[in-house]
Amino acid sequence: MNKLIVINEKDNVGVAAEDIPAGAEATAGKCRIRTAECIPQAHKAALRDIPKGGEILRYGVVIAYADKDLKAGSLVNENNTRLPACPSLENLPYGTDIRRPDELPKPHRTSWMGFPNAQGPAGTRNLLGIVTTVQCAAGVVNAAADRIRRELLPRYPHVDGVVAVNHPYGCGVAIDAKEAELPIRAVRNLIRHPNFGGEKMVIGLGCEKMTYPYVMDEKDITPENVITLQDCGGQQAMMEAILRMAERKLERLEQRRREMLPLSSLLIGMQCGGSDAFSGITANPAAGYASDMLVRGGATVMFSEVTEVRDAVHLISARCPDAFTRDRLREEMEWFDAYLAAGGVDRESNTAPGNKQGGLSNIVEKTMGAIAKAGTAPIAEVTGPAERPTKHGLIFSATPASDIVCGPSQLASGMTLQVFMTGRGTPYGLAAAPVLKVCSRSALQKHWRDLIDFNAGPVAEGGMTLEEAGRALFDLILDTAEGKYIPYSDRFGFYNDLCLFNTGPIT
Repeated sequence: MNKLIVINEKDNVGVAAEDIPAGAEATAGKCRIRTAECIPQAHKAALRDIPKGGEILRYGVVIAYADKDLKAGSLVNENNTRLPACPSLENLPYGTDIRRPDELPKPHRTSWMGFPNAQGPAGTRNLLGIVTTVQCAAGVVNAAADRIRRELLPRYPHVDGVVAVNHPYGCGVAIDAKEAELPIRAVRNLIRHPNFGGEKMVIGLGCEKMTYPYVMDEKDITPENVITLQDCGGQQAMMEAILRMAERKLERLEQRRREMLPLSSLLIGMQCGGSDAFSGITANPAAGYASDMLVRGGATVMFSEVTEVRDAVHLISARCPDAFTRDRLREEMEWFDAYLAAGGVDRESNTAPGNKQGGLSNIVEKTMGAIAKAGTAPIAEVTGPAERPTKHGLIFSATPASDIVCGPSQLASGMTLQVFMTGRGTPYGLAAAPVLKVCSRSALQKHWRDLIDFNAGPVAEGGMTLEEAGRALFDLILDTAEGKYIPYSDRFGFYNDLCLFNTGPIT
C-alpha cells in the first residue's frame, strides 16, 4: 500500500513516502485516498477536498492557502497555493514553552576526549590556523600552507593539519561603516578559533584597511604572531618568514593532547542545506533529539538561519525564558527584515528550486521542518552573526541561511563541529572543523554512499524510531568530536571557501 506521511493529526496533506502513480490508493493513518495524479516522492497530496482559499495544514500549522479548489488526492505544491503573511514581531510570547532539563532526553555519555583551551570551548581538532587580514594575501598563504603540509607537518604527528583561513574582505571597503562590524568580528573570532589551540598566526599585506588592531588585541600584535608581506623582500623571503613562524607554532601545538572533558566544553553547530520535505520528518528531528541530549549534558548547541526561523519566530520566542532573550530575538529578526527589504525581497527568496523539487512548496513549510533541528530545549541566548556565545545551552545565532555564509559565521562563533542535514545532497565542508552530513532519505544515502555520514531515512521507513536515530547521531557526534570518526568531507578534502557575511559598503 502506498504511504503518505502525516506529522500532526490536524494535517490535511500527506507526504509521499515513495512515488505514487495516478489512480493509486494511498493511506495516511486511517485516511485512505485515491490519487488524482502522480505524487512524486516527498511531495504532498491533499487528504480531503480543500476549497479555494482554504488552509493547507502540515506540522499542524497553516503552511499555505489553496489558490483553487483541490480535490482529495490532488498534488499540492507551489503552483496551486499561496504564501501566508509573515508573522508579526509585535507581542511575541516568551516563557510559555519551557522544558525543564530533566524533561529533555538523558545523554548516556557525559564526557568526551577533546583538546582543552585556556578560554572558551575545547577543540575537536589540533590545527595550525593561518588567517589573512586581506584577500590580497591569500595566494601567498595558500602556497605557504602547501609547503608547511609537505615540509614541516610530517615532523609533528600530533598536529591534525594546516588551515589557510582566507576570506574576500579587508580592503576596498568602508572599514569604519557601521555594518563593517560583522566581517571584522568574524575575522577577529576566527583568529581565536578553539581548534587552533590559542596559537595566533596572522598574515597581512601592509596597505589594507583592515589593519591588525581591528582584529587583534594590542598585546598579540607582535613579530611572534604577525607577518606583513610588504616588509618581506620578495616571495622567497615571504615563504621563509611564514615557515619559520609556522614551525614555532607547530612545536607548541605538538604538545597538545586530548583529555577527558565534560560536555560543557563542547560547542556544536546545527545547519541544514539542500532540504526536502523529508528533512522535517527524519534528519532535522533526529538532530533535534541529539541536540536536546547534548544540552541536557551541559554542551552548547548553536542553530542559525534567520529566514528559516522567521515564520516560526513565535514558536521560538515561546522557548525564550525571559523578555530580554525574546527581545534579542526580535531585534535580530527586525534587522534581517530590513536587510531583505532594502534589496527588494523578503524571506520567500530563501526557497531554492531544489527545495521545491524536493517537495517544499514555500518558506513556511521549509521553516517548520528546519526548526526541528533545534530540538525542544529553552533558548539560552540569542547572538548576532559571528558573535561568541556567553552561555551554555541552546543558542540561536542570527546568521543568513546560505550554507557558505552560515558555516563561517558559526565557525567564528566558536563552533568546533557542525551537524549538517540535507535532503537533496551537498558536498559542503569546512577545513577548520569537521562537518557531519545527515541525510533525510535512504535513497540519497545509497546514491551518495561515500558522502553521507548518517542516514536518518529509516525513521520514515519504520526501520528506526526517532529516539533511536537521535541517540545514534549523538554517539556519532561525540565520536567525531573525539577524532574516532572522520567525516567524508574531511577524508576527501571537500572544503568550501569562507564567505564572510558582509553588509558594509564596498568602495
